[in-house]
Amino acid sequence: MSLSDTSDADGERASEYQSVYVYEAPVRLWHWVNAFSIVTLALTGYFIGSPLPAMAGEASAHFLMGYIRFTHFVAGQSLVAVLLLRIYWAFVGNVHARQIFYVPFWSGRFWSEWLHDVRWYTFLAGKALKYPGHNPLSQFVMFLMFTLPLAFMIITGFALYSEGVGRDSWEYALFGWVFSIWPNSQDVHTFHRLGMWGILIFVMIHIYVAVREDIISRQSIVSSMISGERLSKRKED
Repeated sequence: MSLSDTSDADGERASEYQSVYVYEAPVRLWHWVNAFSIVTLALTGYFIGSPLPAMAGEASAHFLMGYIRFTHFVAGQSLVAVLLLRIYWAFVGNVHARQIFYVPFWSGRFWSEWLHDVRWYTFLAGKALKYPGHNPLSQFVMFLMFTLPLAFMIITGFALYSEGVGRDSWEYALFGWVFSIWPNSQDVHTFHRLGMWGILIFVMIHIYVAVREDIISRQSIVSSMISGERLSKRKED
């Protein structure tokens, strides 16, 4: 943990904030590429599931849905590429880089602090417990509502993609087993689309909580994913 005490222009007072470097550059890069990919996938995926009305004229003159599908595939493969790098960084980065990949179910302290966080977010606790990285509740929610659903979306997405490229493709070799569970590919489409809505709900909650914590808990959340530093006010007003 590093502390930064800086003075104002007149050198009369020290900073009221404590600074801790939390999110390393690869984590921040992954976060923003991941966010852009998810928005792109959601938009294009929606139109793939609910195509635009047919346009007049020769079909050869229109390739809009083809471009939408292509953009969806590129965004999906980009998502997987940065996720693989993110998994690698979970092993070589700092302790905060691996928080979203597990939940310490065995820790009594974790659940005690998790319960306090629940009370804090429901306005039943008067003061937030401050953590350099994710608090126990956010770690729990990130794992169950983001990491696991993201893995599900990648698996089902590549399974659906393998139908187009054929049974002799590496995509089908790795993900074709999905159709052993759901032989009707329309079921896979349905679950994949429901997963999209689940992740979008998580994104809305994630943005709300980040902005809320920036305002109420007196510590930086949004800017931390830009600078990497978590600023926390030393004394509450």
